[in-house]
Amino acid sequence: MFTGIVQDQGRVARVEMADQQAKLMIQTNLIQQPAFSLGDSVAVNGVCLTISAFETGGFTADVMPETMLRTNFKNLTVGDSVNLEPALAASDRLDGHFLLGHVDATATLLERTPDDDSQRLTFRIDQKYHPYIVEKGSIGINGISLTVVTTTLTTFEVALIPYTMTHTSLGQVAIGDQVNVETDILGKYVVNLAREGLANYE
Repeated sequence: MFTGIVQDQGRVARVEMADQQAKLMIQTNLIQQPAFSLGDSVAVNGVCLTISAFETGGFTADVMPETMLRTNFKNLTVGDSVNLEPALAASDRLDGHFLLGHVDATATLLERTPDDDSQRLTFRIDQKYHPYIVEKGSIGINGISLTVVTTTLTTFEVALIPYTMTHTSLGQVAIGDQVNVETDILGKYVVNLAREGLANYE
């Protein structure tokens, strides 16, 4: 489990493709932390991956076909910046909101609009995810916990403060780029219960 508070911007050092899956090597200073261990979960651009090995300056992780299909990992190239967050410990301070690292889909950046020192970003996403995206609700974008400013059937808007633009990869996302989106898990359960009714669970 994660909170969407990025702790480091890693860099893709190697991408090994094999059929529909991949192995990534990510360079990061997080490996210097004592609690960063083999087999641990780490969010990479919002995707929960398992550390399979350590290499000089970073770690490797395997990416299965389902993840390649649903995320922007299929577009990753050597040198790309990725947002990193180690898994939440029970004793950690709770910032952001609960994220599982299970990406629902990708969204495409349509517009960046200056807003004083901040920026507003407008994304397009498949209409079927609209029920899970609500104004002033939380959303995970490339592993970052953000607040939805506005939403339509096929778009939503978030605002980035200067700190987020400089300390995460969202500051580098260009018009037309895809980002990973994880909608609020609580919203998913509420919508699912409303659609199917409690009778189906008795």
